[in-house]
Amino acid sequence: MKKQEWVGTTYGNNWMHKWLIRILKVVDLRILYVFVAMFIIPICLLVNKSGVITYRYFRKRVGYSVIKSMWSVYINHVLFSQVVIDKFAMWAGKKFDVEIDGYEYFLELANKPDGFVQLSAHIGNYEIAGYTLVAETKRFNALVFFGEKQSVVENRKKMFESTNIHMIAVRPDMGHLFEINQALSNGEIVSMSADRMLGSQKKQIIPFLKGEAQFPTGPFSVATLRGLEVIAVNVMKTGVRKYKIYVTPLYYDSTKSRKEQIESLSKSYVAELERMMSIYPTQWYNYFDIWKK
Repeated sequence: MKKQEWVGTTYGNNWMHKWLIRILKVVDLRILYVFVAMFIIPICLLVNKSGVITYRYFRKRVGYSVIKSMWSVYINHVLFSQVVIDKFAMWAGKKFDVEIDGYEYFLELANKPDGFVQLSAHIGNYEIAGYTLVAETKRFNALVFFGEKQSVVENRKKMFESTNIHMIAVRPDMGHLFEINQALSNGEIVSMSADRMLGSQKKQIIPFLKGEAQFPTGPFSVATLRGLEVIAVNVMKTGVRKYKIYVTPLYYDSTKSRKEQIESLSKSYVAELERMMSIYPTQWYNYFDIWKK
């Protein structure tokens, strides 16, 4: 059986997503957790390459034994299924307990006239940050994948109706760059992931978890071009209905050359990403092999 590549979109079609939301309005989350862990995840591991990539991550990057790596692959996919279910549960109206570490950094930047950049990664459940870290004085612009399912896009819009959040789709024609530039010119917040190549293929090689990994240059270039302040925001699952948001300021010397600024900021980001992975190693959901061969 030929295994499928991970495409970076939410599994299922629009009809399935709508029914899942209806079910979650009346069914306990834990029932779906158990069902998916027992019947769906084993099949996914057989047909998708994500299991192979995740095994390499645990074996080579985290340093687990063969047996522990294999078990961790399963746990990783179970946890990933849970954060996906949680996302739909939020759309169904369920609430989650969210603790925020470093909230003062976000508020400090939100109260300044200048815009700032918020960097995330494909770990934990970042989408919850969009419903929690809301600045009344600034519009929040979140970069999202252009090819995401329509039902996902529609439900995000519904959730964002009562908040000051705008979605910017990363388009093949790079038109999103104009929206980013305009948002930052207006003193707004721009949120983007910095651990996966989206749009531009410009990249840099940075030491990360016992190897050299490829990271996109774009997010760091956007911030340093205007000398903006930057924070890393990671949202990690800590219980059935519990999450913890980590807000961490990232630093770089704006008096240096652009190249040095980008290198310094990207290393600061990667250092924070490594810190998160040391605490939550099984919540790494970047199912692309970013490490240089």
